[in-house]
Amino acid sequence: MDTLVSRLTVYKKAAENSFLARMADFVADWKKGSETNNRYQSALGDLTAELLEIATRCGLDENLWQGYLACFLLTAECPFSLTVERAKEPEGSIHQLVKGDMERFFALFHYDFSAMEQSLGTDLFSVLTHYHAIPKSERAYNKGVSGQVMALMHRLKEASDPEEFYLAVTDTYRQVGVGTFGLNHAFRVEKGKDGRAVFLPISNLEQKKMSDLLGYEWQKAKLIENTEAFLEHKPANNVLLFGDSGTGKSSCIKALVSRYGDKGLRVIEIYKHQFELLSDIIGQIKSRNYRFLLYMDDLSFEEFEIEYKYLKAVIEGDLEVRPDNLLIYATSNRRHLIRETWKDKTDSDNELHRNDTVEEKLSLVHRFGLTINFSKPNRKEYHEIVKFLAQKAGLDVSDEAALFLAADRWEMTGGGISGRTAEQFVQSLSGKETT
Repeated sequence: MDTLVSRLTVYKKAAENSFLARMADFVADWKKGSETNNRYQSALGDLTAELLEIATRCGLDENLWQGYLACFLLTAECPFSLTVERAKEPEGSIHQLVKGDMERFFALFHYDFSAMEQSLGTDLFSVLTHYHAIPKSERAYNKGVSGQVMALMHRLKEASDPEEFYLAVTDTYRQVGVGTFGLNHAFRVEKGKDGRAVFLPISNLEQKKMSDLLGYEWQKAKLIENTEAFLEHKPANNVLLFGDSGTGKSSCIKALVSRYGDKGLRVIEIYKHQFELLSDIIGQIKSRNYRFLLYMDDLSFEEFEIEYKYLKAVIEGDLEVRPDNLLIYATSNRRHLIRETWKDKTDSDNELHRNDTVEEKLSLVHRFGLTINFSKPNRKEYHEIVKFLAQKAGLDVSDEAALFLAADRWEMTGGGISGRTAEQFVQSLSGKETT
């Protein structure tokens, strides 16, 4: 094993500091016989714990070693895997180098641990390669990632030689993609130690459907039309969804992820205090074979905040052209995003060019090509939403008058008439019925 890993070429950098490299080092030490049996047992225990942690995170089952290798190949971002992801056929000598790596991975995939087990007096490898995972809540792992990894593992098992092994991997790169963007549909961002943007997968995104949002038909149709044009590489606009709180703006974005994630849509959620990372985010995603939405929820700026200038430059006005695989979708309770005051309407502060200040603030919203208004429902619409959600939750809605009266009482003590208030009311009813 140690020789196989050390001879990797195209995948060598991806293997550095990985579980695969640590496992290879352990096997090399075992071959040398330079450690005591207790030291081997301790090191093996650490490796087992790490593999089990990977298995839990990725939802592995059956053969954890083979599952790990499938996961490694799916997440290894290298020039070859990224080229294949873009549906291009790599040319030149890299083919031979990759074929050599695939021969090594084929041997690693079928590695025989029996000699090591006998030497160390353990059956641990037999347990890990014939594993039966305890059923877990979907919140404990990413079900989508698990499905892709297990599908590749099963296909690699069926490969009779390194050539079929190679075809299984490259077909998966073309169909699924590679790395964190290939395996996940939604992300948050944080600033890494080196100051660069780090993408954190959202593994348990709330599954929403457009049909879960009652009403707002033309708004949903506009959003779907724009998003589908974007996915089809046609001209599409940045979108601002504005209006009253709790009307379903954020739910529409979540529904887009559920609906189009398998078609290459990726959503990156970013907050205004992170706008300094925008240029780096764009630099990291512009060459990937996905369509990205930069999602900004509840976007608004106070008078003293200037982060909106970063956003203006990205949308339109920077020297660097915004990549055509990126759009910005934002939600806000404010139509004009930036707080306006009476001072903007008067010359009480003696500013000579007051109109320039107002235009500076309004120019941000003008850079969204499509603005969609979500107004709060009226009382009748609120009742229809309550009934719709109650039926969906399996509650008895035969006494509509009592249901609507209770919903009105809830609304008066809550956040006012909105879809969110209706959802919270129905959740309260459901909780009472299950107790």
